[in-house]
Amino acid sequence: MSRPLLTRAGMVLVYLIAFWSGFFVMGVELLGGRLLAPNFGSSIYVWGALIAVFMFALSLGYLAGGRYSQHNPGLLKLGMLLMLAALTALPVIPLAGRPLEDLAIAIPDPRFGSLSAAMLLFFVPTFFSGMVSPYCVRLLIDSEHTSGRRAGQLYFVSTFGSAAGTIMTSFYLVLWFEVNTIILALIGISTILAVLAVISLTRRIPVALP
Repeated sequence: MSRPLLTRAGMVLVYLIAFWSGFFVMGVELLGGRLLAPNFGSSIYVWGALIAVFMFALSLGYLAGGRYSQHNPGLLKLGMLLMLAALTALPVIPLAGRPLEDLAIAIPDPRFGSLSAAMLLFFVPTFFSGMVSPYCVRLLIDSEHTSGRRAGQLYFVSTFGSAAGTIMTSFYLVLWFEVNTIILALIGISTILAVLAVISLTRRIPVALP
């Protein structure tokens, strides 16, 4: 059964948001190592904690995003998800200061201390970021015959964005800018894309299951 199509501009925006969401997650994850290092070091425990928290948050976000996409999906709601991911990343900067110092004192074990710190800083924004990809898939599917192709294209774009975020952040951005500056820039670009989705393309895509 056919489903209404997004406009061409809407499809481009959805792919752009999927790309940026992948970029954003990997950029923040790599910067997370820098933020945790002063109090917890940069051992394999710290990186293991970071990766575990991001994977756990993303997995729950994928599940929630798939469910949420079944209720009157549209670009407006997609923009709101991206906005939530950006806004909930803002507390990362102040929390990475004195609160992490206190947490390191309270939990001196580098394994559980870094795990708790990663949960405190990154779980919520990563959860909302995880909701973006399945929501984008729902918006792009216009028929049963194209669903697999659309999903493959979307996850290609999202994963390519993750690779780009990894390279840009680790090879270039950390050499040119302060960590807080990079985080604010990532949040700012996410906010711009969210605003574009909310105010420029708010067409709803009704659910039309066969």
